[in-house]
This record gives sequence, structure tokens and C-alpha cells, in this order.
Amino acid sequence: MSGRIVPLADAVAELVHDGDTVALEGFTHLIPVAAGHEIIRQGRRGLTLVRMTPDIVYDQLIGAGCAAKLVFSWAGNPGVGSLHRFRDAVQHAWPAPLEIEEHSHAGMANRYVAGASGLPFAVLRGYLGTDLPAHTATIAPITCPFTGETLTAVPALNPDVGIVHAQRADRAGNVQFWGITGVHKEVVLASARSLVTVEEVVDELTPVPGAVVLPGWAVTRVAHVPGGAHPSYAMGYSDRDNDYYQAWDAISRDRGAFTEWLAGVTA
Repeated sequence: MSGRIVPLADAVAELVHDGDTVALEGFTHLIPVAAGHEIIRQGRRGLTLVRMTPDIVYDQLIGAGCAAKLVFSWAGNPGVGSLHRFRDAVQHAWPAPLEIEEHSHAGMANRYVAGASGLPFAVLRGYLGTDLPAHTATIAPITCPFTGETLTAVPALNPDVGIVHAQRADRAGNVQFWGITGVHKEVVLASARSLVTVEEVVDELTPVPGAVVLPGWAVTRVAHVPGGAHPSYAMGYSDRDNDYYQAWDAISRDRGAFTEWLAGVTA
């Protein structure tokens, strides 16, 4: 088996350091929740967390005191409501102050693409007519040199660590995922180091319609973590645990209930 495939705790200890910029991506599907919990267990601090759609695992990381900054384009408990640990950090600096940098979905996706492409910034028709440029320093107007059209530039995203979940890897460390793939490919290619947790390790990656394969040379470490996306889902392996998302609302609303939940994760 390839040396790229290691236990999750070893991968996080090697790849994620205090003060890093870390992206745990997954667009409703294949969210690397187990990796997020391992970051909490290892007590990382001062992280800049990046994600297009931070949901409850980022709420948990923020509440655990891991984050100093959040770069994002939407935040919430999907289908339920707010992220109350996130709100508490922004509004009351509990457990620590949290700086925020807000973008649009298109802006974040294009930033990852620029980072994966080795470009310094991305250009898009977006943000015009919104007040985000007035509040986010990483959004700037740019004039097209060919047409004179005013467009928007956003800097590339190049996280120190990109983390995603996938359905499977082979023993050489090549990774395969399918379904809603979000920006999995882009975040891995844009990041200085990467970790992919997988449902299973197989001898051969058999073709799947619409699947994406990340070659082993593009992935720093792979960890075999069945169920590593729970309570989100992995197409073909697990279903979304809607009850967990509902239950999280009450836990996250109350500092005491959250502290009790956190003790269970770190025990």
C-alpha cells in the first residue's frame, strides 16, 4: 500500500498546523466532517477556515476555538437555520474573536480555479450591484483591456491545506469521487498540501459515470475513514442524516450544551 495512505490522526498531525489556512470543502455532499473533528481533537488554533458553504462542521470548529478567521460565501445549517457558534463568535467573541471575509459562491469557486491554475487572481461578472466590495478588501473592479467592460477581480485561493472526502482510493493513492463534486478537484490542486478521506481503499478504481479521478501525485495524504462524511452523505455509500442537522440546532444555541458536546468529541 502506498505511503500516501495513513491513519487520519497521523495525516492531520502532519498536515495541519496552528495558523494555517485550511479548506474543508464539500457542497452538501462528501463533507470531510471526521477530519474536522480530528482537527478539534488535536487542538489546532489560529486557523483561517475557508469554504464556499460552511455548515455545522465549521460551526463546531469555530465553537471549539480553532478559528481566527472565516473566508466564505454562505453560512448556515442547511434546511434548519443559523450556525449559532459562528454567530456567537462574530457577535460576542466567544470563544474567541472571529474575522470574516465574505464572497459570493461564484467568487469563491473562481478563486479556487485561479489557485489551481497557478494564476494570481480570477475575473468574473459578479458582485456588481452588491455591497460586498465595500466590506471585503479582496474584491476589486478591473477594466477589460479589450472591451473596456468593468469586471470584478478576486485573488486566487491557495490554502495551506485542502481537505475533502471521497468515495474511494486505490492502493497507490489515486482518488475517485462522483455525485455532487463541488470544488473538490480545485481545492486539492490549489492547496500546498492535501488530505482526502475515503470510504474504502480498493485494488482498482473501476469507471463510474461522471466520476473525477485525482491522481496520487496530486494528493499528499489519503486516510481510510468509512463514514467520514457523516452527517452529510457519500453517494453510493451513505444517506444524509437529517436528524443530526436538526439536533445540532439546539446544541449550538446553548454554550453549555455545546461544551458538553465538545467534551464528547475530545474525550
